[in-house]
This record gives sequence, structure tokens and C-alpha cells, in this order.
Amino acid sequence: MADANTPARKPIGRPRGEQSENAARRRQQLVEAAIDSIVELGMSATTLATVAKAAGLSQGVAVFYFKGKENLLVATLRHHYEEYNALWKSALDQAPDDPVEKILILALADLDPRICTARNLALWNSFWGEAAARPRFAEICEAYDRERYDRLVALCEQASEHAIEGWSPIEVADAFDCMTDGMWIRLHITPDFMALNGGRQLLARQAATIYPAYTDRIMELMKASLE
Repeated sequence: MADANTPARKPIGRPRGEQSENAARRRQQLVEAAIDSIVELGMSATTLATVAKAAGLSQGVAVFYFKGKENLLVATLRHHYEEYNALWKSALDQAPDDPVEKILILALADLDPRICTARNLALWNSFWGEAAARPRFAEICEAYDRERYDRLVALCEQASEHAIEGWSPIEVADAFDCMTDGMWIRLHITPDFMALNGGRQLLARQAATIYPAYTDRIMELMKASLE
């Protein structure tokens, strides 16, 4: 019988921090594998089995961390939006302190080669195609897209005195949003139709049309984005 004064032994096992790191690593591994599966097989053909195989793990591991396919897809969508949000927020933080310049920088971020890749475009379009029928997807898309859209509208309001007559801040924001959304769809469906540099030039020309007094500066920013 143990002495009452003898300190109790700690249970044998990995430290909690190590367990948490391992869990986070496994979850991320499965999320990345889910992206690969969706891109290769499509959303409907992606299962916990295909994801586990792509990750080099057992299906039981995938079930342990996500319980089912829906939870894994939700985690994948959130992960992808977090990457996208981090990119455009960083671009805005580094942009000059001028609303017109920030508007262009925000639009150009959608064509950043780090986010606008064939893999990511396939993933975005897969989720967009399912959002109307899956409330959880739609809720996530709305929350993340709303944050960026509200930021864009606020910048357009700040720059309203520089816009040509007849363009309201909402119309300017919608024009840029529709243009970049359309480019993402077109680049996915017909990838040879336009290069990213061509898309950036179109965005710059649209900005210069709406804010003609900024034409020279807009073209400078566009050229800098091509380097």
C-alpha cells in the first residue's frame, strides 16, 4: 500500500500539448486530403474513405476526428476561407492609406497567384455549386463573404467623391465583386481564356474608368502587382 505522504504518480502518456498538436496535425492532414479528393473526384464522390486514403490514414482516424463527411467538408470550407481572408487582409494592411488605392489592392488580391490557383478555383466552384442546397455551406460563405464585402463598400463610400457621376458606392463595390467572381468562374471553366496578368489589367482599367483622376496611380499599382 502506498505511503500517504508519497506523491501520487502522474499517469503515463504524452503531454496534453503534444496530444493537441498531434490532433491539429491530423485534422489539417485530413483537410488537405479532402481538398485533393474534391479536386480530383468531385464533391459527391468524395467520402471519408477517399480522404483517408489520400491522407495515408485509416478511415477510422477520419471518423474519429470528423464523425462524418459533412463535418469534414465544413472544416475544409472554413480552412479555405481563413486562408483567403488572411491574404486579402494582409494586402489591405500593406496598402497605401488611400481608399481608391485600397479598393484596387483588395480587388487585385483575388488574382494573387497564391490564392488563385487551379486547385483552389476547383475547390471554390465545387463549394459554390453546393451552397444553395447545403445550409451550413451557405452560412459559412455568407459570413466570410459579408466581411469582405462590407469592407469593400466602406472603402467605396470613402472614395465616393472621386468616382465619376452616377456611380454609387454599392454599385462600385458590386462591379468589382462581380468582375472577380466572374473571373474565378471563367478561369476555372476555361483556364486558357485569360492569364492572371490579363485579369489584373482589366481590374485596373475598370478602376481607372470609375476613378479617372487616379488613372496614373492605378496603372502604377497594377504594374507593381505584375512584378
